[in-house]
Amino acid sequence: MTMQSIRRIALFVLLLLPAAATGQEVRVIEHELDNGMTLLLVPRPGDPNIAAGWVAKVGSVNERPGITGVAHLFEHMMFKGTHAIGTTDIEQDLRIIEELDALKAEIRIEEAHLTELQRLGKIDDPQDPDARSPRHQELLDEFEALLARQSELLIKEDFSRVYTGQGASGMNAGTSYDFTIYFVNVPANKLELWFWMEADRLLNPVFREFYAERDVVHEERRLRTDSTPIGKFREQFDAMFWESSPYSWPVVGWPSDISGITREEALAFFDVYYAPNNLAATLVGDFDPDEAIALAERYFGRLPRGARDPFPPRTREMPQLAEKRMLAHAETNPQVVIRYHSVPDGHVDEPALVVLGQLLNGRTGRLYKALVEEQEVATGASGGQAGFKFEGMFELRGTARQGRTPEEVEQAIYAELERLKSEPVGSRELQKVKNQNAASTFRDLEGNFQLMMQLLIRENMRGWETINTDPPLYDAVTAEDIMRVAGKYFTPETRAVAVYYRKGGAAAEDERFTDLDDEERQQVEQMAGMIRQMNEEQLDQMLAGADQMRSQAPPESQDMVDALVELVRERLAELGGGQ
Repeated sequence: MTMQSIRRIALFVLLLLPAAATGQEVRVIEHELDNGMTLLLVPRPGDPNIAAGWVAKVGSVNERPGITGVAHLFEHMMFKGTHAIGTTDIEQDLRIIEELDALKAEIRIEEAHLTELQRLGKIDDPQDPDARSPRHQELLDEFEALLARQSELLIKEDFSRVYTGQGASGMNAGTSYDFTIYFVNVPANKLELWFWMEADRLLNPVFREFYAERDVVHEERRLRTDSTPIGKFREQFDAMFWESSPYSWPVVGWPSDISGITREEALAFFDVYYAPNNLAATLVGDFDPDEAIALAERYFGRLPRGARDPFPPRTREMPQLAEKRMLAHAETNPQVVIRYHSVPDGHVDEPALVVLGQLLNGRTGRLYKALVEEQEVATGASGGQAGFKFEGMFELRGTARQGRTPEEVEQAIYAELERLKSEPVGSRELQKVKNQNAASTFRDLEGNFQLMMQLLIRENMRGWETINTDPPLYDAVTAEDIMRVAGKYFTPETRAVAVYYRKGGAAAEDERFTDLDDEERQQVEQMAGMIRQMNEEQLDQMLAGADQMRSQAPPESQDMVDALVELVRERLAELGGGQ
């Protein structure tokens, strides 16, 4: 994950929130190619840059046990180049890849033998070099020698180099449960370059360094999950909450699957989910739409349609019949996380649940006022609806104030939910939330990048048109709707609760985070581990972009940006480069 991905972790979350009424309609030119690929165009004269991106309608929800993490692995592999990019000798490069695959097949046989020995209790660790047979070690040595030969042919970061050499910026990608997005800002006079580059990596990809990239993903998992205070607990909570749904496994994948995915399995996944009939592209900026359509036909039109349209995930979540609880001791402040099964994106009850979450959330929301300011039982509290493509959940969280317990926070949250079930929300309070939502949505529509991202995500979910058709649904939510959905979905038997106690010797609450709500604190803690892994140049780049981060973040997120900047400054000081 690169710097832009780190900065946009929170942005992905914000973009998934439904729009509110803004009084403006987004006008989009839609064009569908013969191969099924969709092109969405929003010309905006006057801006010399174009926000360009495309979405593959595939995420971790489309995986199965055994290949979890493959969608995210492809996010990495799609930057490895093509027949024309990334190598000095494509013929030799392809021959070496074939040899590597053949060797890997033999190595897997040896690895399976070690796994069987561990299952029988004859060895403790199948990764222990001393447990390998002579043949196993011989194969590994041959594999490393081949990798060394291939490295002499490779042009590292060639895909990025071509773009930046022509004035493009911000090239990156992101994988979620439901989609994978690729994006970049290109100068208006380099639009044809974008079409050629993106079509080339879809038509002629070369997934070189496949096995090495699995190790990169392992390291990313270590930073994002294993090295954070509650990362592994959160992963366990996800698996507990979702009994049967594919949302139960992490986007980054289970470690055993990451290590075991073969190139053959990955290519089969690519053939189905990266076919043009499962893709949509968006351009927002200063361009001629007729020229853009002609370029799309010329470059994207060459992509062969998939043999079949991808099927949606078959397995759905089983109805939950009893409360689930998880108790954990971690190096974190005492806190509670409460989840209820709710509804997926587009469900008729989703607008009311989203507005309900906004009534609870934020510094002016009910949870903060009641738990932090009035009862002084918590230092932060938040909650909201998360409507994924096929399932949904409503999550609430709160961090206990010193001297108070997570259980006290939990009961205080339940009390606020009971109020929503029995007392109608006042018209003034309800309208205030709608107005705040409208202002936030207006900001998201102003920037080319934000609009491009919204269109792609919406096209993946229920169609881009929802950017215009959803606002009236949210504006129409009534106090009666709030009471109805609160009573329907907030029931004890449909909830799961995670209670975290401070592990012995853990540090007290970091004073830098006291102004953050619980969700923001979790994001900052996750990024803190990444920041510690950055070199001085990367830290300087992040610090240089602080003003841009502040300008793009909504007012309620400014404290989170300030906390991140402070962490970067502290790390620079440790490395001797502090300002």
